[in-house]
Amino acid sequence: MEERMRKYKRRKSILRRLSESPKAQKVETVMLPVAFGILVVALWQGKILHRLFHTDTFVLPVPTKIFGIMGGITDKVIGNTIDTLLVAGIGLLLGSIIGYLVAVIASFLPNMGKGGLTIVGAFASIPIAALAPVMNNWTKDVSTEASFRSMISKILVVLLIAAANMGLNAYRGLTELKPYALDLMATYAASKRRIFVKLQLPNSLPYVFIALKVSVPASIMTAIVSEYFAEYITGIGRQIRENIVLAQYSIAWVYITVACMIGIVSYALLMVIQSLVLKRYR
Repeated sequence: MEERMRKYKRRKSILRRLSESPKAQKVETVMLPVAFGILVVALWQGKILHRLFHTDTFVLPVPTKIFGIMGGITDKVIGNTIDTLLVAGIGLLLGSIIGYLVAVIASFLPNMGKGGLTIVGAFASIPIAALAPVMNNWTKDVSTEASFRSMISKILVVLLIAAANMGLNAYRGLTELKPYALDLMATYAASKRRIFVKLQLPNSLPYVFIALKVSVPASIMTAIVSEYFAEYITGIGRQIRENIVLAQYSIAWVYITVACMIGIVSYALLMVIQSLVLKRYR
């Protein structure tokens, strides 16, 4: 009996060590989503999901059929993917820069800056389906080329969403400093510029990545949704819409799959960059 109790305690201690180990936690955070994804794909391919949701393979094609069709229209998929990535990337970059600058101004001029942050933050609550058509009308006189007008309007929608996320999070990083940090800088008679460079800027770096964790997938989704209402027929979102309207669900699912893959890959790259930057930062 005592021997069994010792073995039970050993097993329990091993499980506890594994649950408390940082390496085991990192492996768990990767393996659990991967295992869940494999399970979903297996149920999908086995047509079990079709029975659960009472649908057929015409509306919900199996993964092998989707990837088979993807291989036949690779060039078209790549072209539309590049168009979407350009819109999402440019909008994310410009929006993040503008949002951070607004946060910096708000940290130096609290009375004026907080009002600016409120305005920027308000854009995050506007539905993309309402914002995209408005941008299409605002940019109709930008150029005589429909492709350029359409691209500018989509970039502006992504820019506003990214600026709102970055501005609100960066402001927290610039103002929520460690206790007595400002007092310590004051004892050194540090100027406002030195306080910003040595204290506020480094403190805001983790918050920048918090904002990017939201902004990166949100920018891709915003670009795709804004393409639904764009004037020029290009991009992943527009292809999804056009093929659903034509009842070509298999091709629509190809672009849905590509959109999911872009989101996963971009988020994984962001996590790698974050681990490298913050490791050096700490």
